[in-house]
Parts: sequence; structure tokens; C-alpha cells
Amino acid sequence: MDRQNLTLSLPKALLKKAKILAARREMSISELVREAIEERVREESGYRKARRRHTQTLMKSFDLGTNGRFKTSRESLHERG
Repeated sequence: MDRQNLTLSLPKALLKKAKILAARREMSISELVREAIEERVREESGYRKARRRHTQTLMKSFDLGTNGRFKTSRESLHERG
């Protein structure tokens, strides 16, 4: 896999915590950042797939026997009796 360097600017406190976390996991800061970015990309990809499936299901729609027409008026639905 081809790689390209990336320069980040992080708050010192965050960098210190990241170094500690990376050391606990016995990995470099680069590996830690790469894993975090990969996870975000996977999450986004999964969300898009789920959204597409859901939209396709909605587009198929369900036959409610109305032939696409709503026979009740808005006013009758909101009448108070």
C-alpha cells in the first residue's frame, strides 16, 4: 500500500494522552491515528449502505389500499370533539 505523510496540529494535552494510549497498546502514534481514521471511514461507509437500503425499501412502498390518495381531510383529522 502506498503511503503519504501527513502533518497534524494537535493540542499538547491531546497529544500527550495519545502518546500514553499508543504506548499502552504498543503502537506508534501513526498507527493509532490510522486506526482511528479507518474506523471513521468504515462507520461512514456502513451508514451510507444502511441508508441506501432503507431508502430502497421506502421507495418500494407498501400498498395500503389507497392507490396513493389520502381520503381523509386534514381538518377532519384535527377536529376536537
